[in-house]
Amino acid sequence: MRTQPSILHLDLDAFFAAVEQRDKPSLRGKPVIVGGLGQRGVVATASYEARAFGVRSAMPTHEARRRCPHAAFLSARFAVYRAVSHQVMKALRALSPVVEPLSMDEAFVDLAASPHSLEFSPESLSALVRDLKAVVARDTAGLTASVGIGSSKFIAKLATELDKPNGLRIVEPGTEVSLIAPMSVRVIPGVGPATGERLARLGIRTVADLQAMTLAELVRELGQAAGTNLHELAFARDSRPVLAEREAKSISVEDTFEHDERDREKLAALVDRDAAEVATRVRAGRLFARTVTLKVRQPDFTTWTRSRTLDGATDRPDVIARVAKELLRGLDLSQGVRLIGVGVSGLTQVAQEELFAPDGEEATATDAAPTQEIRATSEQLHGESEIPHDTRVRRRPTTWLPGVDVMHDLHGPGWVWGAGLGRVTVRFETAETGPGPVRTLPADDPALHLRF
Repeated sequence: MRTQPSILHLDLDAFFAAVEQRDKPSLRGKPVIVGGLGQRGVVATASYEARAFGVRSAMPTHEARRRCPHAAFLSARFAVYRAVSHQVMKALRALSPVVEPLSMDEAFVDLAASPHSLEFSPESLSALVRDLKAVVARDTAGLTASVGIGSSKFIAKLATELDKPNGLRIVEPGTEVSLIAPMSVRVIPGVGPATGERLARLGIRTVADLQAMTLAELVRELGQAAGTNLHELAFARDSRPVLAEREAKSISVEDTFEHDERDREKLAALVDRDAAEVATRVRAGRLFARTVTLKVRQPDFTTWTRSRTLDGATDRPDVIARVAKELLRGLDLSQGVRLIGVGVSGLTQVAQEELFAPDGEEATATDAAPTQEIRATSEQLHGESEIPHDTRVRRRPTTWLPGVDVMHDLHGPGWVWGAGLGRVTVRFETAETGPGPVRTLPADDPALHLRF
């Protein structure tokens, strides 16, 4: 265990929603909810204004609409989020070369590995974090972050949660056990709803209750691994290192349908699109994949997962699509499909195409209406992904999703407020212009196109 508070944890505040408020002046100070927009969508991030109404991440979108009907519900803009995330990770790596990204908006930093001469007194660490927050705000045009510092990953992350938003909490070594004792046992990593309920049946509701249990009792009730882990964390014993390079395990893209889909041709087209997206992210990480996986969920939530390991490793979208479609052909889709996804695993930095594999045309992204959920490891999320500078490229979607950036030849840049019944409503503003006017246009207006 460390004797100094040398692990820093940073979490950008309401990241997706904060970026949307930054780029959309009319939404600043108002509730914003980012995520899937259909009946089966879920909330990815809610602004603090929306959280005041009880909206939370992972909540079904229909429930969020019931709780906060006046919020702006927006689709995610991953290219923008990745570009912002890259700037933040760059600022963290200026502090220390040992940075472990957990997601686009969250990371650990090992301050003990810093090349700078750092002092670990509360005063010095507070000054360091003030400087870090100033850099983050400058490089991201105003975003804020919450920071926790402690002697372990567990304590640093917990410290972040204790002072949000835009907070700082430093936990001095030696105070950890007394700090966590009165807290709910759910603050311990790995204690989810099921484990929490099981512990509650044993009369364990707080960390203090857990501290009162012997190791033998916990092992008897939870098993050797889980019982030992809980006993260690109950006394804030966490020796996990900060890992600068996290092993990439898998990348996947999923589509959840508004209505159950049975058309095999449409599903095959979506597989092509998802395979292209997966391949793009594999290439962004300078990786190659050995295994292709197809995931299909039926209306009754029965989920089928089928995988095939290639003879070699590939980053080609046509190869990934071909294998996924072969897996799709072997499934009974008569009941319909609620969700379909394409993923790859067995990632490596060495390419070796399949021997004697049939050549296919390059798969291209196709427009489709389902909500898309993208999952990737931190290496892909934090690649140097930049937004294209040419904002006049004419690209038109089949469906205008709320939140997407658009350009109109006459009215200039803006973003989609809403669409339906053959019309699209656009608010013409950018982060630099201030709140702008709202205009409703025909959905097929030839002067309107995607900005990025």
